[in-house]
Amino acid sequence: MRRPGSWTIEGLFDGRPVSLLLFQEVRRFIESLGPVNIEATKTQVSFGTKRKFAWVWLPQIWIRKQPDSSITLAFSLDRQIIHDRIRQAVEPYPGRWTHHVVIEREPDLDEDVRGWLREAYAFGKSRRPSHRKS
Repeated sequence: MRRPGSWTIEGLFDGRPVSLLLFQEVRRFIESLGPVNIEATKTQVSFGTKRKFAWVWLPQIWIRKQPDSSITLAFSLDRQIIHDRIRQAVEPYPGRWTHHVVIEREPDLDEDVRGWLREAYAFGKSRRPSHRKS
């Protein structure tokens, strides 16, 4: 049994070479935005700056009827996006919306998704808004 902190990207994508290639494309783009911390866990890979802003996992684990070779890309923004590409958007905290996009092939990482990731990167670098009541 693996201990927390001993998970790897290679382990997560073991036996899923197409998913790994899609992940690597997402990773290259996110790293082109600036310094980023990358952390692998048992079920996902997260990207962060001051706070985490994007995650990748295998949707077939969580979402039925998705191709085995696809990945789910989740990202956080301070606003909700309404778009056909967004499979789900939830507001786990006031002012923090998490959006989910399924990437099945490289062209799915299009300008819409890249724009949202740019915005998510900036959101991750910003200070957390205060939600304290006065």
